[in-house]
Amino acid sequence: MKILSILSNILLAGVFAFAAIPKLADTQGFSVVIAGYGLLPETMVPLMAVILPLWELVTAVGLLFGHRWAYKSAAAMLALFILILAYGISMGLDVDCGCFGADDPEKDAYSGLGTALLRDLMLLIPLFYSWWYTRPSRSHVLED
Repeated sequence: MKILSILSNILLAGVFAFAAIPKLADTQGFSVVIAGYGLLPETMVPLMAVILPLWELVTAVGLLFGHRWAYKSAAAMLALFILILAYGISMGLDVDCGCFGADDPEKDAYSGLGTALLRDLMLLIPLFYSWWYTRPSRSHVLED
């Protein structure tokens, strides 16, 4: 089961890194994607276009090395993404999710925010598996 946890960490780290790098390479393009959701004041959009991919990249490195804080960071990030995607769907927004940058390679293969929402929900499975598998043992609590 340890190998499954390691593979889950590698998968998750790869997804977060693959998402972060194009955004960091084109923060202006990613700013346009963020602005399309209409959730932030215009003055905050460029800052978020840098902070978000840096958060993804730091989380990817943490997951790759199996740091416990990275599971919490990834869960918080996925929760944020899921809420934003659900908002976009509920508002009927016709925008690219921007998940993999402004020139998102999946936008031609898939359409709509629903696919991105489903993917983010599915990413919770390996995340929670790895988190559960690597949690500290609680058996010492029962010993007395």
